[in-house]
Parts: sequence; structure tokens; C-alpha cells
Amino acid sequence: MKWNKKHIFLTLFLPFQMVLMRLAARNPELIEHYYSNGIYPIISVFFRITLGWIPFSVGDFLLAFGLFIFFRFIFRLIKGELKNSIPKIFHFTSILSIIYFCFYLFWGLNYYRLPLSKNLNYEHQKYSNKQLQNVTEHIIKKLNEYQFKITKNDSLIVVPPYSHKEIYKMAISGYDNLSQIYPQLNYQYPSVKSSLMSGIQSYNGTSGYLNPFTGEAHINDKIPKSSSPTTTCHEMAHQIGYAAENEANFVGFLAANYNENSYFKYASYRMAFGYCFSEIKKRDNDLSKKLLATVHSGIIKDFRNSSLFWKSYRNPFEPIIKKGYNAYLKANKQDKGVASYNYVVDLLISYFETSETL
Repeated sequence: MKWNKKHIFLTLFLPFQMVLMRLAARNPELIEHYYSNGIYPIISVFFRITLGWIPFSVGDFLLAFGLFIFFRFIFRLIKGELKNSIPKIFHFTSILSIIYFCFYLFWGLNYYRLPLSKNLNYEHQKYSNKQLQNVTEHIIKKLNEYQFKITKNDSLIVVPPYSHKEIYKMAISGYDNLSQIYPQLNYQYPSVKSSLMSGIQSYNGTSGYLNPFTGEAHINDKIPKSSSPTTTCHEMAHQIGYAAENEANFVGFLAANYNENSYFKYASYRMAFGYCFSEIKKRDNDLSKKLLATVHSGIIKDFRNSSLFWKSYRNPFEPIIKKGYNAYLKANKQDKGVASYNYVVDLLISYFETSETL
């Protein structure tokens, strides 16, 4: 039985890293200053410049290869084909230790930075039902306005006349405009690509993802294009260091909203409406029905089409995958897991109350 000292060291280093991450979670000011605004921008720009020009996803290939190696190892371990299995297990866990280290160094430490509300000087407080109603009514007004501006008919569905790749390029101008007001949201050197595994993403219920090891933003190019602008801006928000899903949603909303293109404007209010309306429905179902009656029928059809799209990909494994992702989010300081996506409503209310006339 051969033992590799490096494998043993790296395996023992894994729990030590986990303890360090616990400590990091308690020191968001240090993470914000030295990592999120220090070394991370250098790392992220390096990856985007190095890999952004490549027309296909390097991250998808790495992910597929990693999954192949993982399942191959598990299969061989179960079948008893691995001789001296204990040293092999140490070899495997040493690899996990390296992956864990790279994940947090290349991107994951952003989970422990200061809240975006502090970064943007927003007051983070519990909002009233009346505040939620006022903001939602304003969003509906703007959503109807852009739907009609684009289609000239309140019963028609908005369908962007651009390809997904064109949308990726157009999304940058929104960040350019946004950075004039919020310099901390500056985005340079794009690396946004259609995922080679868009079909798999559809089956596991995801619109996009950021590969933390390559810095590439991956978009599921099978999703309805009416939501592609905000999905793209959301993944770009991850690239500039906003790891929490609710914060990436809000930054994605802002970037789409500050884009001068009407389809991006529509997508931003569409996204904001979805979250705010969902929250109203939980609190006051009768009010939600009254508000829904004021939404143009073309918008209702748009949401219905999106719902039918995701329903067509439902499968028995999707809930299992979501539970796994839920556990991942909770492990990275998002205590409410997948439900933390809905906390974008707090930020939306702060934004609309301070930036637009309600």
C-alpha cells in the first residue's frame, strides 16, 4: 500500500480550509476590502480576458470532464476495481481540497462580502404591504408602457428580434450606463456564452450559471428570449463579484433597466414584476387579483409561455437537484436557500422609493 504525503497533506488541509471559511463569514468588512475590491477584480478580469475570446465554453468542458472523473471513480470504487482503495480515496479527497481552494479563491469568497444594500447606501428594513403595493403598481405601469411601446398592441407578446449572442453584446451598454452612477458596478472585458449544456440546464430548471473556475457566464439559450436580457445581466453581476442570488438579481435588474434598448427595459420591469407580484400573492391574494387585472394581456401571455416552457422540462430529478442547490446556498451564507432569490424585493423597493417617482 503506497501513501502519497502530498495527498495526505491536501486531505488534511480540507477541514482547515472549511474552518477558515467559517471565520471569513464573520468578517465581511475584511472580505469586502481585501478580496471583493482587492484581488478578486484582478482574478476575474484575467479569466475574462484569457477565455472570453474563445467562441465556445471552456467551463462546460471542464465541468463535463470533472463529472466524468467523479462518476468513474465512484463506479470503480463500488465495483471494487480500485486496488489499495484507501490511498485512492486520499488521492480523490486531495483533489476535492484543491477544487475547494480554487473555488473560494477564484470567486466563492464573494459570498461573504458586505451586503449590497450597504454598498449602495440603501436602508435595509422591513417594508409594509402599502409600500409593496405602491412599488408593484408603479412596475405594472412601466411594464405596460414598454410592452405597448414595442408591440403597439396590448394583447401581443414581446419577442426580442435579436439572437442570444446579440443580447449578450447589447447587455454591456447597460452596465456602461449603470457604472456612471454606481462605479462599483462597472463591467469590462465580456465573457458571456451560450452553454453547451443548455438542454441539461433546462431539465434542472436553471437559466444560466457562472463557472467560478473560468470566469465565464453561461446562458441557457433555450429559455424564452423575453427573459434573456435579465438572465444575461444577472450572470454578468456574478462575474463582477455579486455572488448572492438576490443581489445578482437586483444588479441584473439595474443593468437591464439602465440599458437604452426597450426590450431590455421591458425585461427589467418584467423581472421586477415577477418578484413583487409573487410577494403580494403570499400576503394578500385578493389584492394580487386586482393588480393582475391591470396587466396587459400580452404580458400575461408572455409569463404563461415561460411557465409552459419550464413545465415541458419537468422531470423526477429536478426536485433533487434543487434540494442540492438549496443546501449549497445555505452553506454559503444564504440562510434561506433558494427562497433567498425572493429577497430581491427588499432592494427593489429601496430602489424605486429613492430613484423613481411613485
